[in-house]
Amino acid sequence: NTMGNKQSSPSTISHNLKSLYATAVHCQKCNGDQKVLFYYIQALNQILSIHHTSPDIDQIHYDVDRDLFDIYIRQYDITWAKTFIALALEIACKFQDNNKILECLDKQGKVKRFEGDYDSALLDYYKAIEIKLKKGTHKGLDVSNSYFGIGDVYCDQGKYVNVICMYKKSLEIRLSTLGSNHLSIADTWENIGIVYSHQGKYNEAVYMFEKSLKISLSALGNNHPTIAATYCNMGTAYSHQGKYDDAICMYMKSLKINLSTYGNNHPSIATTYNNIGNVYSDQGKYDGALYVYEKSLKIQLSTLGNNHPTVANTYNNLGNIYSYQGKYDNAFYMYEKSLKIGLPTLGNNHLTIANTYCLIGQVYSDQGKYDNAICMYKKSLKIRLLTLDNNHPTIAGTYNNIGNIYSKQGKFDDAMSMFEKSHKICLSTLGSNHPSNATMYINMGSIYAHQGKYEVAICMYEKSLKINLLIFGNNHPNIASTYNNMGNVYSDQGKYDEAIYMYEKSLKINLSTFCNNHSTIANVYSNMGLVYSRQGKYDNAIYMYQKWLKINLSIVCDNHPIIASTYQKIAKIYSIQGKYDDAFYMYEKSLKINLSTFCNYKSSIATTYMGLVYDNQGKHEKSLKIDLSTVGNNHLTIADTYNDLGNIYSNQGKYDSAICMYEKSLKIGLSTLGFDHPIVANTYLLVGKVYSDQGKYDNAVCIYEKLLKIYKLTLSNNHLNIASAYNDMGRVYFHQGKYDNAIYMFEKSYKIYLSTLSNNHPTIANTYNNIARVYYIQGKYDDAIYMFEKSHKITSSIFGNKHPTIADTYNNMGLIYDLQGKYDNAICMYEKSLKITSSIFGNNHRTIANTYNNMGLIYDHQGKYDNAICMYEKSLKINLSILGNNHHNIADTYNNMGLVHIHQGKYDNAIRMFQKSLKINLSTLDNNHFAIARTYNNMGLVYVNQGKYDFAISIFEKSLKISLSTFAYYHPIIASTYNDMGLVYFYQGKYDSAICVYKKSLKIKLSTLGNNHRTVANTYNNIGLVYDHQGKYDDAINMYEKSLIINLSTLSNNHPTIANTYNCMGLVYFHQSKYDNAVYMYEKSLKINLSTLGNNHPSIANIYSNLGLVHYIRGKYDDAIYMYEKSLEIHLSTLGNNHPIIGGIYGNIAGVYDRQGKYDDAVCMYGKSLKINLSILGSNHPAIASSYIYLASVYDHQGKYDDAVCMYKKSLKINLSTLGNNHPVIATTYSKIASIYIRQGKHDDADNAVCMGEKPLKSSALGYNHPSIADTYNNMESVFDDEGKYDNIVCMYEKSFKIKLLTLGNNDPSITNTYNNMGNVNSDQTIATTCNNMAAVYHNQGKFDDAIAYNERAATILDDAHLQAHPYLAKIYASI
Repeated sequence: NTMGNKQSSPSTISHNLKSLYATAVHCQKCNGDQKVLFYYIQALNQILSIHHTSPDIDQIHYDVDRDLFDIYIRQYDITWAKTFIALALEIACKFQDNNKILECLDKQGKVKRFEGDYDSALLDYYKAIEIKLKKGTHKGLDVSNSYFGIGDVYCDQGKYVNVICMYKKSLEIRLSTLGSNHLSIADTWENIGIVYSHQGKYNEAVYMFEKSLKISLSALGNNHPTIAATYCNMGTAYSHQGKYDDAICMYMKSLKINLSTYGNNHPSIATTYNNIGNVYSDQGKYDGALYVYEKSLKIQLSTLGNNHPTVANTYNNLGNIYSYQGKYDNAFYMYEKSLKIGLPTLGNNHLTIANTYCLIGQVYSDQGKYDNAICMYKKSLKIRLLTLDNNHPTIAGTYNNIGNIYSKQGKFDDAMSMFEKSHKICLSTLGSNHPSNATMYINMGSIYAHQGKYEVAICMYEKSLKINLLIFGNNHPNIASTYNNMGNVYSDQGKYDEAIYMYEKSLKINLSTFCNNHSTIANVYSNMGLVYSRQGKYDNAIYMYQKWLKINLSIVCDNHPIIASTYQKIAKIYSIQGKYDDAFYMYEKSLKINLSTFCNYKSSIATTYMGLVYDNQGKHEKSLKIDLSTVGNNHLTIADTYNDLGNIYSNQGKYDSAICMYEKSLKIGLSTLGFDHPIVANTYLLVGKVYSDQGKYDNAVCIYEKLLKIYKLTLSNNHLNIASAYNDMGRVYFHQGKYDNAIYMFEKSYKIYLSTLSNNHPTIANTYNNIARVYYIQGKYDDAIYMFEKSHKITSSIFGNKHPTIADTYNNMGLIYDLQGKYDNAICMYEKSLKITSSIFGNNHRTIANTYNNMGLIYDHQGKYDNAICMYEKSLKINLSILGNNHHNIADTYNNMGLVHIHQGKYDNAIRMFQKSLKINLSTLDNNHFAIARTYNNMGLVYVNQGKYDFAISIFEKSLKISLSTFAYYHPIIASTYNDMGLVYFYQGKYDSAICVYKKSLKIKLSTLGNNHRTVANTYNNIGLVYDHQGKYDDAINMYEKSLIINLSTLSNNHPTIANTYNCMGLVYFHQSKYDNAVYMYEKSLKINLSTLGNNHPSIANIYSNLGLVHYIRGKYDDAIYMYEKSLEIHLSTLGNNHPIIGGIYGNIAGVYDRQGKYDDAVCMYGKSLKINLSILGSNHPAIASSYIYLASVYDHQGKYDDAVCMYKKSLKINLSTLGNNHPVIATTYSKIASIYIRQGKHDDADNAVCMGEKPLKSSALGYNHPSIADTYNNMESVFDDEGKYDNIVCMYEKSFKIKLLTLGNNDPSITNTYNNMGNVNSDQTIATTCNNMAAVYHNQGKFDDAIAYNERAATILDDAHLQAHPYLAKIYASI
């Protein structure tokens, strides 16, 4: 300023400038840069207003420019810093003052270092050294300073060995010049300590800081900013060591000094707050961190302005906290603010910018946006490669980040390549014992763990542990983290006790290092919860998850995604336990958080979504319609929750609701990620599984093809997800019975796994298991066993002999042996499985219960029903203790017990079990769940066995209605229900109805399972059975042969199912009176069953009964009794004394006694049979009616006609109520009654009975040409015979004869009439019988030649049938 025209003298100006400069220097010690700038700018304005300078004024000008450089470089204002150092250099050159020139070169190097132009910076420093050395001042402090500056550049480049070398050169000069107690010495020790800290040598670093502190304290006292800076550095070292309390103590000491020196509003205060915030962040005290970061930011904004790089760094720190809290939008906002400052201030290629890109990449990684994350990391890498040496640790860090993304994407080879590049850099720059190398070993271990190379993974973790123990000692968080990782591997290996041990070691360290509420501690609790869940210790798991939840609630807000995640984990446990209401409640809490956290709308909308969930359950009527486009609820975490809800609905059988949830998830995924994102693909995967469960196999295949299309667009051809999709398609083809397609898919999957994973990976073993399951369904048992053994070899080499996977393999092999009928082998396998699982899980795990259940099935198949019940009760006891009374697994066990009770003939017990099962399923599952339908089906089977056919049909129709509402029409389960209904119609004699529903079943099975499926063969068998009873024997044989062709192509020749078909064919031949053929079939069946089922199986007993019947028909009564007794012995040992089958055998033996004329013995046996059947079946069962008929026949033979009629009428009453008016048995019974009335001379009653018997014949479900109709005509003949109505007799015989010729052929050898006289058990009349009967009529008419002709014809038929020794043939000869 000037006062008018008056000019100040040069001496006055120089004096004023010196005074102003002195004020600025003094102010710099006490105040912030902003106040200091005021005085410097005033001094500069005065200098620039002077026209004629002097050396004094130029000296002040130089000092002002130099000091302004220092201020602006502190503010990261590179442009102004460069300007002022250039002005200072110009003045220095003007004076040719080498000292000033050298000082400017050093400062210019500092600018270039700040710009990241390290080569130019080094050039300036080395140029300065060269000048200084030429001056002969190689031991001068100015040379020391240049060495120091070079060390700073190397430090930024991460060349720590070079740094130490430069600092030591500087130190040597300073020690020789200044002595050991000078502040410059302290400053050098301090910087060496910082380098040691970068190298992870924290103890050495602290030692250096203490040396520096000792000098500074003696020189400056306790309250100097330099002392504060040293405390800060020590705090940082302690923080890296995990000594957070010590770190906070140091920072507080630093803060106290700076507050007393600078007041509340100095950048140094802000820096200390930032450091404290970093510790709070590491401790998981995010609210505390936010608070101090915001305090720091407020100071920085007021002292440094809005555009200082330090402000950008604080924004980054705030962004990190928001990222940890899951507030990703807030995090992005902070990082963008940081970039907005950094890009114009520091330029596009500054390391600070690269660091911010890295932080943004981490958020994208947390969000699952891996492509975006890779993009950010590569931008960061590009900058770092431009500005740093290729071997800088920061480059290694970026490779590490990219490797982590590749790992998450399943690109393990790419990930490993990145980790190895990172590891190579760290080894070359940091040495083998740096924490960064420990981190690399951890990451590489993680890859090996993903690949199933568990031992290699453990080896990597142990390497990491060795380094960390060396650096940090036994009690550092890094040590705890390594133990945690080792626990994860042990958990994956099924070594649960070792896993828990590792987690407890990790927990102990973390609890001693952190406060009890740290996120790391929460994470360990979470991992322990997972192990307990895998062990089936669900209460322990819930307890751990609740501890996890408690910590997280204290760290983050109630609405944080990690809280939602915790609720989801708890929900999954409840879901496993079948506590679906509790599971839904947890999922809803999770959904509410995610909706309120990630969507820009009010929480009331989240509440509305709760209403939607309840609506889907049918529990609440309230719901609101939401316009989703207005709401904008498009966050991926919400999509995850929808997926979880979908999974619950799927487990409950609410498939439509599940699809609805998945579609909501898909809508979010498609709108936020696009069609070709792996997360979208995952939802398609879930949809595909539901379609598969619904039997919509074509839909499922379509979805999997979409899935594959996405994977092939986004993933490499050999990605594990593609292999997994092939696996899933293989399972669909497996369910469809397209076994070749299934094998093809499993092999494609296998090929990928082999190329990606080691040959010894558990996933390879699992693929062998899948292929084995196809082989065992195909009956290729040896191939199946071979595959299971390959699987076993892998799993045992990885996990040892005591892993759950080994137990699973034994279980699978047990299934094979079960299907082969090698029940002892199966039990052996299950016992091996049981031994392993009990040693791992204890005696009270669900896996143990499942094995007991499998053993129960074996005992049931063996007919060891008491053992089966014992196993089921053991299974039930375990599941009740784990899952409570109301879980669907409990219901399943009750179902299995009910089936055993059916086999035991304990029908009331069976119904009681099925009702218990039904009650549970109705309370826990949707009313339309398949499990409900299955229980109804089982109850229907009881009613069939009880002869309550109308009840049975009603129950089957309920089951069918549920199945039709749940599954597609063309689903195997629908076909199965039609099969069961066909069984009822068969027993009712409604053969056309039976054929109709069997054909419906067949059509479904053929369309869904193909021509060659076992269940198709089973339906052919059932149709064959109906044709047999309709007398369509050729059609029956045709059906059985079709069944046989399928089973022989899919099963081994020695399978019990093959044996059953041979048995059925034997029955047809028996009905055709082709007894040799029948015996041949029975013996083939017997041979197979004896080799597969052993000597004591019910199936063996049934064949003995059938052979006994042939002997009976042939008149070999002793042989028949022998066979029946063999059958009886087996059944008594397997079924006990009170089973309907036992009653049936007593009836068969009684029939033989009747034929032998041992009527009292026959009545005794029929009485035993009747007693058993009445106790089990009740008084109104068709089997009871049959017993009354057999007793009536004996009474008739004894001449006890009133007793016989009484028995027939009892039988008639039952059959009319159960079989209806039109069943052939009704006609036969009336004809029998009529025959007795004739013998009693009650001709009118006889005529009425004949009339009643003709009605069923006219409307019979069997048609007009069935052998049973012929039998009835024969029975009516006996009535006309007693009345002497010979023409009527001939008419009846001719009708019977015509039918038998049509259905049985010309040469049928049965002697049914003779058997009728002995207590008929076979109602089929035959050609030979009819010929003999007609001969008797002609004899009575005196037509002896005709009589002789028919007798001789009957004798020829019997002779051709190899029945030369049959008693009836003797009677024919007597008649001749």
